[in-house]
Amino acid sequence: MAKMKECSNRGKLMVMIGLLVIAPVAILPFYPQDIGYAIYFLLTGLLSILAGGLVCAFGKREAYFSSDRLTAQRHSNNTVLFTWFWGIAVGAMPFFLSGQLKFVQSLFESVSGWTTTGLSVMDVAKTSHIFLFYRSFMQYCGGLGFVMMMVMLVSGKRSMDLFNAEGHPDKLMPNLKQTAQTIFEMYILFLILGTAAYVVCGMPLFDSLCHAMCSLSTGGFSTKLSSIGEYHSLSIEIVTIVLMLIGTTNFAVLLLLLRGKWRQAMQVSEVRFLFLLLLIFVPLMALSLSGSMGLGAGLRHALFNAASALSTTGYATMSYEGWPACAIGLMILLMLIGGGIGSTAGGLKLTRVYLILRMMGQNINKKLLPQRCVDAPTYVKAQGRTKIDGELCSDTVGFVGCYLLLFIAGTLALTLTAGCGLEKAMFEFASALGTVGLSIGLTGPMTNNATLIVEMVGMILGRLEIFIVLTGVYYGLHEIKSLGRKLLRAHR
Repeated sequence: MAKMKECSNRGKLMVMIGLLVIAPVAILPFYPQDIGYAIYFLLTGLLSILAGGLVCAFGKREAYFSSDRLTAQRHSNNTVLFTWFWGIAVGAMPFFLSGQLKFVQSLFESVSGWTTTGLSVMDVAKTSHIFLFYRSFMQYCGGLGFVMMMVMLVSGKRSMDLFNAEGHPDKLMPNLKQTAQTIFEMYILFLILGTAAYVVCGMPLFDSLCHAMCSLSTGGFSTKLSSIGEYHSLSIEIVTIVLMLIGTTNFAVLLLLLRGKWRQAMQVSEVRFLFLLLLIFVPLMALSLSGSMGLGAGLRHALFNAASALSTTGYATMSYEGWPACAIGLMILLMLIGGGIGSTAGGLKLTRVYLILRMMGQNINKKLLPQRCVDAPTYVKAQGRTKIDGELCSDTVGFVGCYLLLFIAGTLALTLTAGCGLEKAMFEFASALGTVGLSIGLTGPMTNNATLIVEMVGMILGRLEIFIVLTGVYYGLHEIKSLGRKLLRAHR
């Protein structure tokens, strides 16, 4: 029988979240004027560490036994779901306790941070350095995921289940801990290079660090009201595009690139599809924008904002409120498609959309070609050529169908809560569900709570890939119901 210390895993993750919340205090020597805010981070973090320590101690005495793989996976999903909700609640506390934001706004900012979305209700022009750093740091850690960070420090028998449940499909090295450490080392390397590149382009060091963290995590929080557009710098835009594309690329592909296997990396179907989409959408968007700003400026804005939408980063160079309907429609499509599987990006993911298109083509071929023709479709992953079988097709269609239904439901909900038209609602909810962070003007400090809640639901479902949330909620309610029945019997 397999032995799974469920409570212990939860406790470890709670301790780690507490440490992450305390981390922003490290910048106080550089910004001593923010010392008054330290208590809110220390208090929140220490309480999470204390609670996690108690859960760890309790978990050691009371272990969960199961020989059923499905049951073990279910409990792993529940652990991941619990951890994310705990992280959201704990992450919101510094915003709320310090009076920076109201309660629902604090939860919203925390959800947007950890899920690497980037929609914000804060006025960054009036926000202190410690909170600006905290928001960016949340996105940087959220891009890796809580389980990934825990595995780097300590791993157990069920770490692989937790790793998969959080949405990390690829094991880059034979050992799971080595995989996590390899990804973390790549992440740190790109952060150093990205920060240095921003500084060289003229961005202040603090802004460079924050923007590099958010670009790589495809997060999109900025230290400026006008995002990247505030700098009016082509070189900064180019650096940001490169970092966004790195962030939206599968970690396994990035490892190939770092090892010098460029040809093998360029053969990956997802990578080819990424550049094909940009090749199609950027000229179309540039033509749509050229009427109001000229072809040169239209091409510049189209390239940056298309890369931002497809990578699900959420940085912008201008407001979208005056954009033509065609350009808005193209942005919505890109946000729905999203980035690479096994990356920090959100959305449907490039591989799933690629597979759907392949299945559509295969279905058309069946009607046109003789019945005797045998078709064995494949696609290329970083690990090699993979067969497109019935199970893969079923999983892909199921996920895409569920995702689009949620998109429709969320869009309609926003038209009610925000009192806006369908175009704006589609844009804003595509951004929330895809964890993108671009806004057409619906989300800000004055946004009502009902709209923020709808967007929070979209961000959580988008980051945890829908089924983990749905199964976690279902089995969580089932366990509560079972516990209620036991208590009722005991009372009788």
